[in-house]
Amino acid sequence: MMQRLNPTNPLRIVAGRSSRMPTPSPSQTPLPRSTPTPHLITPPSQTPMPRATLTPQTSPPRSTPTPQPSVTTLSSRRYTNKISLFLFVFHMVAAVGLVSFLIFKGIQGLIEASESVKRKEKNILKFYLPQVETASLLSITLAFAWQKAVRQWPRIMVHFILWSSFFLSLSAGILLICFQRATTDAVGVCLIAFAIGNGLYACWVTPRIGFCTEILIKSLEPVPKLGDLNRPTYCMLGVGFLWMSLWILAVIGAMNFYLTPVVIIALVLSLTWTAEVMRNIVNLTVSRVIVLYYLRGMQSSTLSCFQRALTLNLGSACLGSLFVPTIEALRIVVRGLNLLEGEDEFMFSCAHCCLDVMQCIFRYGNGWAFVQIAAYGKGFVQASQDTWHLFQRQGMEPIVDSDITSSVCFLAGVCSGSICVIAVAAWTAKVHQTFTATLSLLSFFIGYLMTRIAMALPHACVSCYYVCYAENPSNILFDKTIQDHQTMMAANRDDVVPTPRLPHRFSA
Repeated sequence: MMQRLNPTNPLRIVAGRSSRMPTPSPSQTPLPRSTPTPHLITPPSQTPMPRATLTPQTSPPRSTPTPQPSVTTLSSRRYTNKISLFLFVFHMVAAVGLVSFLIFKGIQGLIEASESVKRKEKNILKFYLPQVETASLLSITLAFAWQKAVRQWPRIMVHFILWSSFFLSLSAGILLICFQRATTDAVGVCLIAFAIGNGLYACWVTPRIGFCTEILIKSLEPVPKLGDLNRPTYCMLGVGFLWMSLWILAVIGAMNFYLTPVVIIALVLSLTWTAEVMRNIVNLTVSRVIVLYYLRGMQSSTLSCFQRALTLNLGSACLGSLFVPTIEALRIVVRGLNLLEGEDEFMFSCAHCCLDVMQCIFRYGNGWAFVQIAAYGKGFVQASQDTWHLFQRQGMEPIVDSDITSSVCFLAGVCSGSICVIAVAAWTAKVHQTFTATLSLLSFFIGYLMTRIAMALPHACVSCYYVCYAENPSNILFDKTIQDHQTMMAANRDDVVPTPRLPHRFSA
């Protein structure tokens, strides 16, 4: 049995006992046979020993098991969330087919339809298409402007975005009400209501702005060292503009087809999911580059990270694009219910229920997961669980709950949408006032989506800073900003109002 042992796994057998332990490295000199140490027997690869020298108490030796490689690797080559990837690819095939068919119906209506239909479609092309294309170009310009400003002047832009979103949405709502039409009044009232809630939110999160600004400054430090980090954003915005142009032509063609409202709703949902996937592709690409910078200290190729996000991690981007916006909306609702919670039992029960739901959802699906998806190639749910476990291990849940970076990026999109509404509504009211409400909604939608794609870069940088710090707080690339903030929060000397994870009644 000793002769059949693998020579690459040498053993040291203790006579008179049943325990076995590995020998030192093979570079050490084996003991000669004359050495008076009856407790040690060298392996057969070094000095053979007769079988009779083994005592009866010694159990048959076994080879040491070979250690398995770690599951978490930075070079994983497997596809993640294949089911969601298949659904998205199937959806894109169906969307391309539907858009092509509706464009064909629109052209057919211009050529073969009756005079009334031709006149209607010509009016749509004349008074509808130019405004939408202008809104698309304006939103791309604003998207780059917001991103550049946030990278250059983060201390000013966090305040500016919070309050300019309030004033711009309020101005857009008042402008639409001034047109004195039922449709524009409805859209204007919605914008004014949103502006009021936005203003209350800006007042509520004012104590958090200082820490948010410090983290934003620290997380954006690697960006100047990575010169081509913005190229995925250029690609996604270019593709988004082309797809948006075809999409608008499909909407025009849908007006010459059956079940027009249903078809337009389907087109809007398809565009929303597609734009979110493009945003998360940029998010995954930037996260991969920044994660390798933090964890390995290396400057990786942005192109290779972009290709990885488009192939291996695309399924996770598709799945996260469905869940993360819903989760972020739920966070806003939960915070609002917690602020309104009082002695009313029904309101207290609703707040408590929503807090429990939020805690469960954040464990299985959160926006921080994209960092570990980009780094280790994990699935969306597994990455969400592992990321939240890291935050819990470091005691960072109150800090990441109170982070307002995602809100700042969201409100930057609202600013762009409101500017597009003001420009398009004023233009449309002069040339064809009937289309004002429809074009106002559409231009707001386009401005918001385009800006969110561009703002994925600073959002990804902040997410990487939090997650990589939670994974290795002793990294020399991190300072004591988060640690000092945790100390202040533990000592109740911090002004931050964290998102509560337990109702006030039980917090004590």
